Amino acid sequence: MRFVSWNVNGIRACVKKGFEESFSNLDADIFCIQESKMQKDQLKLDTPGYHQYWNYAIRKGYSGTAIFTKQEPVSVKNGLGIEEHDQEGRLITLDMGDYYFITVYVPNSQNELKRLDYRMKWEDDFREYVSGLSKEKPVIICGDMNVAHKEIDLKNPASNHHNPGFSDEERGKFQELLDAGFVDTFRYKYPDQKDIYSWWSYRFNSRENNAGWRIDYFLVSDYVQDKIVDAKIHNEVYGSDHCPVELEIDI
Repeated sequence: MRFVSWNVNGIRACVKKGFEESFSNLDADIFCIQESKMQKDQLKLDTPGYHQYWNYAIRKGYSGTAIFTKQEPVSVKNGLGIEEHDQEGRLITLDMGDYYFITVYVPNSQNELKRLDYRMKWEDDFREYVSGLSKEKPVIICGDMNVAHKEIDLKNPASNHHNPGFSDEERGKFQELLDAGFVDTFRYKYPDQKDIYSWWSYRFNSRENNAGWRIDYFLVSDYVQDKIVDAKIHNEVYGSDHCPVELEIDI
């Protein structure tokens, strides 16, 4: 099975930059997007052979997630089931029968970490949610998790320490999630790979200079880590300030 996740930073804008061609070329069994930034009926995407599931933010032009899957799921759930967290369209869970598949757009802590306290609450509730599911059957999580875990995961760790996405608190919560029984699939396959990122600022020619961050992930329940075939970061694909990430797994 091949899965792809991409923060498109506005699906309507990304469509104008070649989204449908990239979608077709990547040919995933399940393809997920984050930060769709749209409401229902603002865009009709033609994806033959795929079932579409969307979770929209209440606030217009903000956040949002979607999943396109060739196999119809047993059931679909939007959100965590916690009202505080379920206003921004950040989570979709598919029950695929043999496993759970989740796409997530983790809240950004924002400038000067002004939303950090909320982010910490989200992290704890999300970890509890996915840990519970993983006790039932394997869980695959993908999405923009808005954190670079280790110094190897961003170009300039020293100057970004304590900034949103690389604060000690955010990195600590990501480690807690891994410690709860999940594996970062890219680092599982490529523990020492440097200079490979999934997001670049639009400023300072960051992408041209490869001054990026790896903040988009596929995680899996640790008891199926031996089924990971490969993990890829498609930094050759443009259309957003993020690039798609991929997981191939015998699940």
